[in-house]
Amino acid sequence: MKLRFLHMVFALLPYLLISQVSVEEIGEMPPELAENSGLIFYNGKLISHNDSGNTPELYEIDTVSMQVNRIVTISNAVNIDWEDITQDENHIYIADIGNYFGTREDLSIYKISKQDFDSSGNVAAEKINFAYEDQNSFEDSGKSNWDAEALFVLNDQLVILTKQWLGSGTVAYSVTKEPGNHTAKRLDTYQVDGLVTGASFNPLSNELLILGHSSILVPFVNRVNGVTTSTIFGGNVENLPFDIGFAQTEGIAYISQNRFVISSEHFQRTIPAINLNPLLYSLQMENEVNSNEEMEPNPEIIEDSLLLYKKYGSNILEYELSTKKRVLAQAVFDTSGKMVHFKQGSEIEHTALDLISLKSGVYYLTFYLGDKIISKPFVSN
Repeated sequence: MKLRFLHMVFALLPYLLISQVSVEEIGEMPPELAENSGLIFYNGKLISHNDSGNTPELYEIDTVSMQVNRIVTISNAVNIDWEDITQDENHIYIADIGNYFGTREDLSIYKISKQDFDSSGNVAAEKINFAYEDQNSFEDSGKSNWDAEALFVLNDQLVILTKQWLGSGTVAYSVTKEPGNHTAKRLDTYQVDGLVTGASFNPLSNELLILGHSSILVPFVNRVNGVTTSTIFGGNVENLPFDIGFAQTEGIAYISQNRFVISSEHFQRTIPAINLNPLLYSLQMENEVNSNEEMEPNPEIIEDSLLLYKKYGSNILEYELSTKKRVLAQAVFDTSGKMVHFKQGSEIEHTALDLISLKSGVYYLTFYLGDKIISKPFVSN
């Protein structure tokens, strides 16, 4: 699988910010998620769902094996057109907001407790029903500007970004997190010149990434700074390099301060003959500031997390460890508890492990963070 490093330089007074973006294909999405349409990273795992007409289920994905580890059914929900998923500290929100023809009068967001999600494979959801404050007509006239596929949390509100089939722009609406019947308030608008299919607001960097593609499936990622609860697009909006070829990109989720994962959906057409597999990508941003002035410190990471992933057929296990704590040591254990690998924290130079010397089996990558230990299982083939 090909790793593409893309570089872009832009000037911002009074300092020069060099934005380096690397994009990597992680692997193919599990067959259960061929029609995936949203992503979050929660409790060390990726969580996704399918779009319209599929079962009301959430899927936990192991990013090493790219297999589904667990399925959670939302017992009182119907998947009319689930298009995105987001989260806050205590809840997961599922956006049933797909509205291609602009005729729906039953738009809703399902709200489920993380405590329930963690403890059961069958959970009940609360329901946030809403209507756009400025939609007056619900007649079917073909493609509409009332479709939507992007939802994110911003402080105490939910924000929806529309997918305008006619105008190729997006409008931001705010909705309360409280269950009941509500009106979505218009906040802002932006001409993206494409179809918005996902969004992720990263509280670690205070940046919003907007995902989408053109009418001919050329993907794009926009980074938005200066987002507030009253003005979404009032700051700098930057188009990031994202050269992955043709893809129906659908889901985006932040993993750490500078890393996101992006998913695409299976797409097939007979004339012309097109067959695009559903894939998962990693997008890494690295910023260097050349200035005598210091940037403001980054906000504290919400919680320690460890993500493992491995490209298909590779003997290299890659990981993303998000922590503000000092890493004292790294170790690998087999299922009997025997330590088969150890490094002091000062000896760790790369975020990858070569598995060539390990026998086939299940192992645990473990980090010692001073006041705690964080560990995740992986399979060596």
